[in-house]
Amino acid sequence: MKKVLLSAGLCMLVTLSFAQKKAVKDAKGALNSKSYSEARELIKPALTDPETQNDPETWKIAGDIENKQFEAENMKQMLQQQPDEKTMYTALYATVDPYVKADELGQLPDEKGKIKNKYRKDIVAILKANHPHFINGGVYYNNLKEYSKAADFFQKYWEIPSLAVFSDEKEKINTNDSTFQTIKYYSVICAIQASQSNDALKEKETLRAIELLNKLISEPYVPNSTYKEHEAYELLASEYESVGDTVKFIETLESGAAKFPDNKYFVPNLINQYIKRGERDKALAYLDKAIADSPSSACDMYSVKAALYAEKQDFATADATYSEALTKDAKCERALEGLAVSYILQAQNLKEQAGNTTVAKDRAELDDKAKELYTKAVPLLEGYKESLLARKADESELKAMYVKLQNVYYNLDINDKYEEASKELEKYKY
Repeated sequence: MKKVLLSAGLCMLVTLSFAQKKAVKDAKGALNSKSYSEARELIKPALTDPETQNDPETWKIAGDIENKQFEAENMKQMLQQQPDEKTMYTALYATVDPYVKADELGQLPDEKGKIKNKYRKDIVAILKANHPHFINGGVYYNNLKEYSKAADFFQKYWEIPSLAVFSDEKEKINTNDSTFQTIKYYSVICAIQASQSNDALKEKETLRAIELLNKLISEPYVPNSTYKEHEAYELLASEYESVGDTVKFIETLESGAAKFPDNKYFVPNLINQYIKRGERDKALAYLDKAIADSPSSACDMYSVKAALYAEKQDFATADATYSEALTKDAKCERALEGLAVSYILQAQNLKEQAGNTTVAKDRAELDDKAKELYTKAVPLLEGYKESLLARKADESELKAMYVKLQNVYYNLDINDKYEEASKELEKYKY
């Protein structure tokens, strides 16, 4: 009885094996007769059956089915007929994985240890011919606002030249032109757009954008008209910030600041992060380095540095630092305002001391010193006012400026100018 059962089992295995090999043959026949949907269905079982799934021919035929479907629709386009674009680009995208699998299996040595990959030459030719069409596929889905699919196509365009099938230097796809660089960037932008426009894809696409940006930065930059090298670092920092990865955010800011010392994004954000973390000494040290590396940013950097000293009530150092900023740029708004505010705060401190002093002489001396500081603040604030008005600053900036001017004029008894500042403030009450 056991022998009978065993024989029956063997017969079943042989039948199944024959069925899958026949499926491969039938799929090939359907492909040759241009019945692509039928061929696709016929090949499916063979892709997972143990008897056929490790045969490179099975995967090569699966790739050919998709490629012939793509070519058929693309030919309509070439003949100025209307193709089914969705079918065309779906088939194009589906060519890559089966061709890669066919090539991998074809590279396995035979029983004699020899590699006889009879499929690679054909696969190389097809992938090279199809490579530019992945740009069109990305554009197609981008126009439909299907940004995740657009990113798929642009990313695949980026990845294809690195496939093992192109290990022969003679067959390499050129990746040193500006077009290739541009499409790499498009894959990143579409992933970011997908994360921002579809809540269901937000996490997945943000992680993809981070992965692609790291890959972009790791590869040689080729100058192009689409983006500058520093923009990749800015985007990566922004994506890390969006997912709350402070460590990676700061690391990226540090890398960007070191590579692009004149950039206005990295250093200010980096210093802000140090300040948020309570690392003021580190922020001050970095500011000194930033000033040395990028003299053109002296206005902002000196002003931030001075503000840090002012927060520590080290007004002498703060004032000297603001003054240094103004020697570099006499119209530096942050320094004009910052130094004026420093004088005002010191004057207010002196007036408080005077109010608590019972000796008239001492009180008068404190009042005089306060008056000197208020007086020193006047030209700074008036210069700041001129700068704001010249660039048509927004209402909040103008209002804050007039409040400071009003304070100074009041404490100096400059009544006409106090009234003038008060009238200007009236404009912003409603």
